[in-house]
Amino acid sequence: MSLSFEGRVVLVTGAGGGLGREYALAFAERGASVIVNDLGTDTKGGGKSSAAADKVVEEIRAKGGKAVANYDSVEDGEKLIQTALDAFGRIDVVVNNAGILRDRSFARTSDLDWDLIQRIHLRGSFLVTRAAWNHMKNQKFGRIIMTASAAGIYGNFGQANYSAAKLGMLGLANTLAIEGRKYNVHCNTIAPVAGSRLTETVMPPDLVASLKPEYVAPLVLWLCHEQCQENGGLFEVGAGWIGKLRWERSQGQIVRKKNKSMTPEAVRDQWDKICDFTDATKPATVQESLQSMVSVLSRMESEDQVGANSTAAAASPASASGINPSMAVGQKLPPTTFSFTHTQCILYALGVGMSTKDPDHLRFLYEGSPDFSCLPTFGVIPSQAAMMEGGLSSVPGLNIDFTQVLHGEQYLELYKPLPTSGKLTSEATIADVLDKGSGAVILLDVHTYSGGELVCYNQFSVFVVGAGGFGGKRTSEKAKASVPPPKRAPDAVVIDSTTRDQAALYRLSGDWNPLHIDPSFAAMGGFKAPILHGLCSFGFAARHVLKQFANNDPSRFKAIKVRFVKPVMPGQSLQTEMWKEGNRIHIQCKVKETDAVVLAGAYVDLHGASEASPENLTQGGGLQSELVFAEIGRRIKDLGSELLKKVNAVFGWEITKDGKTAAQWTIDLKNGSGSLHKGPYSGKADVTFTVSDEDFMEVVQGKVNPQKAFFSGKLKVRGNIMLSQKLEVILKDYAKL
Repeated sequence: MSLSFEGRVVLVTGAGGGLGREYALAFAERGASVIVNDLGTDTKGGGKSSAAADKVVEEIRAKGGKAVANYDSVEDGEKLIQTALDAFGRIDVVVNNAGILRDRSFARTSDLDWDLIQRIHLRGSFLVTRAAWNHMKNQKFGRIIMTASAAGIYGNFGQANYSAAKLGMLGLANTLAIEGRKYNVHCNTIAPVAGSRLTETVMPPDLVASLKPEYVAPLVLWLCHEQCQENGGLFEVGAGWIGKLRWERSQGQIVRKKNKSMTPEAVRDQWDKICDFTDATKPATVQESLQSMVSVLSRMESEDQVGANSTAAAASPASASGINPSMAVGQKLPPTTFSFTHTQCILYALGVGMSTKDPDHLRFLYEGSPDFSCLPTFGVIPSQAAMMEGGLSSVPGLNIDFTQVLHGEQYLELYKPLPTSGKLTSEATIADVLDKGSGAVILLDVHTYSGGELVCYNQFSVFVVGAGGFGGKRTSEKAKASVPPPKRAPDAVVIDSTTRDQAALYRLSGDWNPLHIDPSFAAMGGFKAPILHGLCSFGFAARHVLKQFANNDPSRFKAIKVRFVKPVMPGQSLQTEMWKEGNRIHIQCKVKETDAVVLAGAYVDLHGASEASPENLTQGGGLQSELVFAEIGRRIKDLGSELLKKVNAVFGWEITKDGKTAAQWTIDLKNGSGSLHKGPYSGKADVTFTVSDEDFMEVVQGKVNPQKAFFSGKLKVRGNIMLSQKLEVILKDYAKL
């Protein structure tokens, strides 16, 4: 059913052109009565004219819509709202869109440059919204849009005044969302990228033309509709793409002790832990933010109860938590054996969602299939006995409450394809124990052998709630780290439905935890119903990658790492998003119905295709770009020191052919006298570009604008995107191509 605004009254500020005009036309087309506000100034706030607003009103009326013009400044907010009341008797929606630019570097910003931007953007939005606020509260309905900017979120050179005002609007919106919630008055913020009078001064004309305002308006209309319950959200939008933003905060580190001074040296010494985003939190309210402070005060007050002898406490950090890493780390658990036939392999495949509906699945479901195989992630099954059979309870230094144990992360690596039957032996060792403050993390390494030959390796990362605070280290080089996905659209997405009985089926592979089958037990854990096994979602995601990028060939599978974030309810659909970078496939798994991320920081490593495979591309073979990099390398030898002064950065290039990485180059203009590397680079690039061989040549020869290539998705960028401005020095001044 289409969204209608019949009977709603909408005010759009700055509606004489660009985004504002598009909003006004779109609302009117769907039945709203629209107040078209525009002062008629230029982009810097000078002049005044009624022509812009009048023209939009005429457009709306010519199409049979209802609209009136308003020519007041947003600083006269009461007048704008009064126009709505006089013409239509109410106000339902306010879109704060009016804005101007007065870009200056910070040192050159005058008082007028600063004040005028704050008055129009921030104060104007405040005054217009305040004038509408009580009307919305009294009628128990209102929708408000604040217009922020990427400059406010991330900062931008020459826009200190504009950035400050735009981020101020976000803070205003967040508070209005809280205060208006109980009155059904919602406030959201957008950071649009679109062609307009403001952006045409900083973008190439062809790019401005391609970033059309009509690619932003649909988001604004949805956020303003009565069906939409989004409140307090921040969205980037442009070119038909929409993304929601949220805050992330590191776990942090306590850097003081009770009755002792806090010093800058203590901050310095703990800086890496303070800035470590492992297991980062995502506070959404002031209350959630303050919880960490309250926790610190509570722990400070309880220090005396732990023991007055600080030396003894340091020597035995387990005195309060029951965990002593010095005793536990290196301890071996009793070996376990696992005997199986093809039946267990098939049962596991069914448990992770394979079905005879898909002919490709038959090789994992029918023992008579000519290429019958065991799914690679079956490798977790023989090793989980170390967890399931109480082995951890026998480890000295691990006095923990097993009702508080959560499966945090999982890593699996195969050294050869798994057999479809046989007897496997697993040997488990406590690799490390970490103190995360709110809990402890136990790293359990499990090596699984077949007749003395190593078949696979698992690392279970187990989180014990409430067992932290024993003074242990926070990170470990032994931990298999999770890796965030690239900041671009996924290369592939697969959606797969679980069944109501998915957990009941998966548990037959050996995980008998009643949390996944018994409603009363699940209720004790705070769940409305039994939840799906995390390793079941793990299996779903892995087979999605195997099919999408390895043609269901289990011999291509090398390793998988996931971090478990949230539970899945049987019957929900799993959406696996995949990004290919070389032989590594980054993955993120969500519940499609709720958009909640359930597997994060995840990846699957694949072995390269065989030499005979048409997928296997020779490094750099037959690429046009090879000539360009050869020329760049020669120029670096001749002019390296001069280039270093101008650039001072390391650029990575991934050249693709037919959608696959064909060559890697690194231009190092930061270290030594400058150099060019072909193939994998041992250091870290400041910025990495991924582009096809053909598009690379188009950019280098000046046939395609780099900005346009970036926004069209042909040129992908990771790292410090601002350094891309220095490409001209490398590609044009010195390549001479």
